Formats: sequence, structure tokens, C-alpha cells
Amino acid sequence: MRRCLVLLLLFVGCAIAQAAETPRKVLVLGDSLSAAHNIPVEAGWVRLLDARTSKMATPWTMVNASISGETSLSGRNRLPGLLQKQRPGVTIIELGANDGLQGLPLAQLAQNLDTMIGAAKAAGSKVLLLGIELPVNYGPQYRDGLRKVYADAARKHEVALVPFLLDGVALDAALMQDDGLHPKAAGEPRVAENVWKALSPMLR
Repeated sequence: MRRCLVLLLLFVGCAIAQAAETPRKVLVLGDSLSAAHNIPVEAGWVRLLDARTSKMATPWTMVNASISGETSLSGRNRLPGLLQKQRPGVTIIELGANDGLQGLPLAQLAQNLDTMIGAAKAAGSKVLLLGIELPVNYGPQYRDGLRKVYADAARKHEVALVPFLLDGVALDAALMQDDGLHPKAAGEPRVAENVWKALSPMLR
């Protein structure tokens, strides 16, 4: 009996140690802003943060499921399968820019974000929402409405929010590509820092 108890304790101890050594996962569901558009993948903010999280005392792995051109609807449709496969401890949702560029109804974006956040939380994942802003030519009414969608979603679900992913980058021509929408590699460290400020407390 005593021998069985010792073996059981050893088994449990090994399982705990193995779990501690296994990197936990941060799932990133985004569009071209998270998919390193037109720059080397290793220069993108997701890969830059992966270099940080993988070296933490309890390591985390960044799983980048971002696709250029992704809308909130297509992201909503893909998320359940990703949650089931990856089982992330944290899910970062960076979607809405393409909805805005296509002029889709903000109510549709709000509903899709609501569904995605709810699904991630139901799967036991913390959620970090990354807000996006549109160029000024889209007009103040739509731009203000877009900001409100992210703020309302974060407040409703009590999740962390980065109000503007490209804060400190978008208005600096030296850090932006010629399309005026995507950062150059030189701008990605600032983008990574914007995310890190909100993400790092969630990993401890």
C-alpha cells in the first residue's frame, strides 16, 4: 500500500512538473495588421512578443492564426475550431479594420465581437481586445462609432482592451508603409509594446 502511494505521488509530481514546463498558448486572431503584411514574419509584432513570452519563467507560446483580409465575420466562423485545437489561456482578438474599410455596419461588427469574446471566455480563455482606427477620410461619425464598439465590447464582457493598436505608429510616416495602413518593420516594436502593456499582466 505504501509503495503504491509513493508511486502515485511520483506520478502526480511528474505530471505537475511536465505541465509547468509546457508552454501555455496565446492565440492571436487578427487580420493583416497581425499577419506581418509585406514585411518579414519575424519582424511582426506577434513574433516579437513570442520572443518575450517564450523566455518567461512559465513560458507562453504565441499562436498566430491571423489572415490578411480577415473580417470579423470570417474570424467569428474560424474561432471555435481554433479554440478547440489550441486551447489557449489567452485569446487576442484584432479584427474590425477590414469591416471598417468595407463600410460594413458597425452593429454587425459589435455582434461578431460579442460572439467571439463570449466563445473564448466559455472555452476558459482570457481575452484581450485590440481596437483599430480608420483614416480620417472615413469621417468622424464612423470613426467615433468604431471606437465605441470596442469600448462597449470590452466593458460588457469585462475584458482587457488596447484602444488603438497602432498608437504612436499610424501618424508617423517613417513607420508606415506606402499604403498608409500597415506598419513597416521599424514600426512593429512599438506595436508590440502597445500590446505587451496589456498582455503581460494577463500572463502572470
